[in-house]
Amino acid sequence: MRKLDLYILKKFLGTFFFAIVLIISISVVFDVTEKIDDFLEKEAPIQAIIFDYYKNFIPYFANLFTPLFVFIAVIFFTSKMAYQTEIIAILSSGVSFRRMMFPYFLGALIIAIFSFFLGGYVIPPANRTRLHFENTYIKKKRETGMKNIHMQIEPGVFVYLGKYNSFRETGDQFHIEKFEGKELISKLSARTIKYDTVAGNWNLKNYTLRNFVKGEEIIISQGRSMDTTLNIKPADFKEERKYFEMMTNTELNKFIKEQRNRGVGNIEEFIIEKYKRIASPFSAFILTLIGVSLASRKVRGGMGLHIGIGITLSFSYILFMTISTTFAVNGNMNPLLAVWLPNIVFALIAIILYYRAPK
Repeated sequence: MRKLDLYILKKFLGTFFFAIVLIISISVVFDVTEKIDDFLEKEAPIQAIIFDYYKNFIPYFANLFTPLFVFIAVIFFTSKMAYQTEIIAILSSGVSFRRMMFPYFLGALIIAIFSFFLGGYVIPPANRTRLHFENTYIKKKRETGMKNIHMQIEPGVFVYLGKYNSFRETGDQFHIEKFEGKELISKLSARTIKYDTVAGNWNLKNYTLRNFVKGEEIIISQGRSMDTTLNIKPADFKEERKYFEMMTNTELNKFIKEQRNRGVGNIEEFIIEKYKRIASPFSAFILTLIGVSLASRKVRGGMGLHIGIGITLSFSYILFMTISTTFAVNGNMNPLLAVWLPNIVFALIAIILYYRAPK
């Protein structure tokens, strides 16, 4: 069986990478056509277009659509084997359908591991360069900051900011409160707050400091300007576009933990990204099982029918994933359930198709 395993594995991986090269090449051509006017208008350097943008564009989109490529690859070469009666010959020789799945799952494992490390540790640093290029030469609108910010910067210390402008590095309606247990011990308010990039501290304008001492006594001090260091930085007040895509798995886990400790509530996109980096590689096994179960049967429609069904199912999976994650971000759906729900549903479909496949 070693020769047969190697034969199927080579066909699987060869078809997979061929599909990636083919589809990404087409995507690059269409992307160049769409953005050529922006490149010319903003006078983007050729070197930056090639090495800063497209060099990082290709692995990002290749990894993004890995489930689609896996499914198409399995459907394509398995249908071809079935059409040439190779599947019938394998099963007739005494090899069970379950045993024939071994090289398929081995190929899915290789692709899943490759996709996990690529998406978790290689692509995020590359995305910093790609997104910086897009913000400089393509995007018309830049992020301006956040509004109504509430966060806990350390145990018992809470910050409120009415509005933060990322261009000027300034914020309005600043308040910081310190508690001991449930008792408020001090409150510092300022009309504006500005970050000094040279000194690395914050400057408060028109501030009022209230210290609450025992006995219901309040000590109030005011001033026009005060420099202070705080356990916050300008990046905490920015909603940078697709910021989570620039974080490695280690950085993403650290960021989520920090934001939870600070009491920040709008981190669903980061949590979803964390779960997707595990669920997406795992989907390679599910879609491989569906592909083999569908394509191993020789039908009158030939490869065209199998490929048509495969493309429909793969796009259904991507659509399902998009809808469920949207509900998690904008609704009350649990992020873990939202990310894994497509895998659960398609795993049930895979099991049904597996038991109905020719043995």
